Amino acid sequence: MSSDETPNVPAPRNSREAVREKAQKVHAQQSRARLMRRIIIGAVAIIAVGAIGTAVTLAVTSQTSKPQLSPSGMEADGVVVTDIASAAIAGTASATPEPEPTEAGATETPAPEPTAAGAVDVHVYVDYLSPDAGKFERANARLLAQWIEDGAATVSYHPVALLTASSNGTKYSLRSAAAAACVATHSPDQFYAFNHDLLDDQPDVGSDGMSDEELANLAGAVGVDDAKTVRSCIEDGDYVNWAKEATTRALKGPLPGSDDLVLTAAPMIVVNGEAYVGALDDPQELSTFVMSVASEAYYESTSPTPTPTATSAPAE
Repeated sequence: MSSDETPNVPAPRNSREAVREKAQKVHAQQSRARLMRRIIIGAVAIIAVGAIGTAVTLAVTSQTSKPQLSPSGMEADGVVVTDIASAAIAGTASATPEPEPTEAGATETPAPEPTAAGAVDVHVYVDYLSPDAGKFERANARLLAQWIEDGAATVSYHPVALLTASSNGTKYSLRSAAAAACVATHSPDQFYAFNHDLLDDQPDVGSDGMSDEELANLAGAVGVDDAKTVRSCIEDGDYVNWAKEATTRALKGPLPGSDDLVLTAAPMIVVNGEAYVGALDDPQELSTFVMSVASEAYYESTSPTPTPTATSAPAE
């Protein structure tokens, strides 16, 4: 090889231009890749937001499109029990449940009698999770049933939900009140038995309470007429909104037959517009109160109204 031959290498300037061109190509590729990533991320975000919006819209639409159902056969949000014979308590030999023994139970409990003023009007507000509501029912169920059979009183049970937050989030008070409305609507003759069983064997406050399926099973056990319809009503929560609204109405008042009473607790017993404040487990005391109220109504209805008489003009 001759000494004047030079190696076959690119000139420094050409080398720098090649590197710069390659760097520009890489940068352009990276820019396009970043742009594509942004486009893809934006598209995914738009799709996700759209999906969430659609889900929310469907949820709201399903809630608003569901009709607000109201139970039938009720008066002032209460179920009037007028015939115990057709509402026998399931699992007992007699048509009326046995109360718990009390000191007052040792003596015969007096009963009010129908008067010219009519039967005594008794309203019982019950929360099916309330221990006191259960205590009242077990102690006084036979007494109330006897008054109904004798025509001495009309008894209305009002399911309310005051302890909705006391069942581990299952809203048992609300669901059981709605279940009672289902039975009252679709099988009214069995309401009394269902109502009694809910109060006689209650879950503990702070527990989950019965599931909707168990409530429907209980309705079937008391012999509802159309078990399939009642089950669907209970498990679909047809009257949950009604139970909530009925409770609100009772809390605002006035309660039926009263001027200014409002719901303050469950149970709350109102007789001819007057609240009973005696012992919940003393049938004797309850009977005495009811007889006193009935007597007042009787005397008010029979008190003669003074008749104006003509007066003679004074002689001149």
